[in-house]
Amino acid sequence: MKIISSVWIFTLLALSAMGQTHNEKISKEFSFEKKSATNAIMVANINGSIKVEGYSVDKIILEVNKSISAKTNDRLEKGKQQIQLGVIDLVDTLIFFVEGTESKFGKVARGKRNDNGNAARYDYNSCCNDDCENGCSRRLDFDYKMDFVLKVPAGVSLAISTINEGNIDIAHVNGGVRANNINGSIKLTDLVSEASASTINGDVDIEYASNPKKDCRFYTLNGDINALFQKGLAARMSFESFNGEFFTNIDKLEALPIEVEKKQDGKGMKFKVNDSRYKVGAGGAFLDFETFNGNVYLKEK
Repeated sequence: MKIISSVWIFTLLALSAMGQTHNEKISKEFSFEKKSATNAIMVANINGSIKVEGYSVDKIILEVNKSISAKTNDRLEKGKQQIQLGVIDLVDTLIFFVEGTESKFGKVARGKRNDNGNAARYDYNSCCNDDCENGCSRRLDFDYKMDFVLKVPAGVSLAISTINEGNIDIAHVNGGVRANNINGSIKLTDLVSEASASTINGDVDIEYASNPKKDCRFYTLNGDINALFQKGLAARMSFESFNGEFFTNIDKLEALPIEVEKKQDGKGMKFKVNDSRYKVGAGGAFLDFETFNGNVYLKEK
């Protein structure tokens, strides 16, 4: 009897720790007020995955699976009301983000992010009010997750990012792609234009339907980079890793001369030596591959 009682007490404690959960599906359709070849979509997530697929219709179909969990009903209700889908319509650009999080989303001056120039961009800012000199981050008393699924016009350019609890998966998009993750993988398939992909903990998988003509950069700290191109790749490339190796099925790689990169900062001039540079075919777009604890696998179909 003592054993049975202990099991019941443990079960009740576990259920109490789990608390309450709310799941909700948000479905919306959008279109660009101004349709052009420069149309772009930005998705800025924090907790959750993002899946984007290009198709031949000019509407944007968005589904978001929203999940809130908390230890009490009051906290759950607060989370349900506070965490919302945020939308910014810039006529030729649509921005989707998570509203009501620990950080405020909006225009961030580049100068405050150590960027050059006075231009601004949209991002999360860990400020409790409009005065960010003494920025702070609000602590939430509930947990949340937003999983984004989008169908977009194939010609758009994309800027996609998330941080925790999700991967990024993008396919069949003809425009340029920029994807950033922290704790998850990135998968880009059927690409035809320039792309950049960066994550800290996860693999980066890239597959090109038509080899790129503009520069690309692919990075992961703890993971492998798997890059698949069409036969006849013509490019210049760079490989850099601390604990990884470079593998390829391309027979003819021509080593390029050692390059010394100079960069001035407040402490003086910095020099970086890159001796792992190659030319494939006639050369062309610059493909930059970098890992820390992972390999790069570069293949032609």
